[in-house]
Amino acid sequence: MKSSGIGGQAVLEGIMMRNKEKYSVAVRKPDKNIEVKVDTYKGLTDGKKLMSLPFIRGVFNFIDSMILGIKTLTYSAEFYEEDNEEETKFDKVADKLFKEKAEDILMGITILISIAMALAIFVALPSLISDFIQKRFGIVSVTLISVIEGIIRILLFVVYILLISLMGDIKRTFMYHGAEHKCINCIENGLELNVSNVMKSSRYHKRCGTSFIFMVMFISVIFFIFIRVGNPILKIVIRLALVPVIAGISYEFIKLAGRSDSRLVRVLSAPGMALQKITTSEPTEDMVEVAIAAVSAVFDWEKYISEYRKDDEK
Repeated sequence: MKSSGIGGQAVLEGIMMRNKEKYSVAVRKPDKNIEVKVDTYKGLTDGKKLMSLPFIRGVFNFIDSMILGIKTLTYSAEFYEEDNEEETKFDKVADKLFKEKAEDILMGITILISIAMALAIFVALPSLISDFIQKRFGIVSVTLISVIEGIIRILLFVVYILLISLMGDIKRTFMYHGAEHKCINCIENGLELNVSNVMKSSRYHKRCGTSFIFMVMFISVIFFIFIRVGNPILKIVIRLALVPVIAGISYEFIKLAGRSDSRLVRVLSAPGMALQKITTSEPTEDMVEVAIAAVSAVFDWEKYISEYRKDDEK
């Protein structure tokens, strides 16, 4: 495989694909036609050398992914809102207070709340549960309790994914997630981008966000084994402070995994790939058509495959 550098995410009844600064959103509208929007998003690291440095860029790229993800998800949802839906009182107050910046500010608040909830559930809660287990069973080994905390964190994440996968819209979103991966795998294996080739491609990919989250959890176990703090509150504070560091390291690994097929990378990527069995599903052909439209709008896959084959011949 040859890394294409493109990535994306599933949205409501569609796919977002990003290639450097350019991104597209393809949505299957209620009338069954495909709407494709193409735009640019420079991101927080654009033109800023400090933010683009290895192990630092991962944090800002993660924030960029959340901003663009929420923005494109909101866009896709607009096709399925009621035409006569009245503006809520909250929307009216926000428009009055923030005027033309209302949407950006509300998006920022949404991201902050999302990050806070994620940290509370997947960082603070496992720490509190492991402290309770340590006291309840008199566990002395710090290494053992750190491993238990890591296992609890992973279990919480898996349970969360399983619960939301029961929702109808999420089930379809996971199918579109599979279509996104299949498209990228198709072109990265040098195949022409068509429905038949995409359907035969794998729905698992090493550069997936699911793999990134698992890598964050895995690396956090290693970090917390060596950082030993007795005070429960201080322990949570230190864990929260280390999240950007762990995210930066995890991001570099995911980038490496995207361009390397070494045995070590395959072994370390295996758990994250296994989790994708939950976060992706086999798509239908009409979903693949949407994914192809999204890719084609921002990526010259024909040129890419031509260069791929020349390199392969050499």
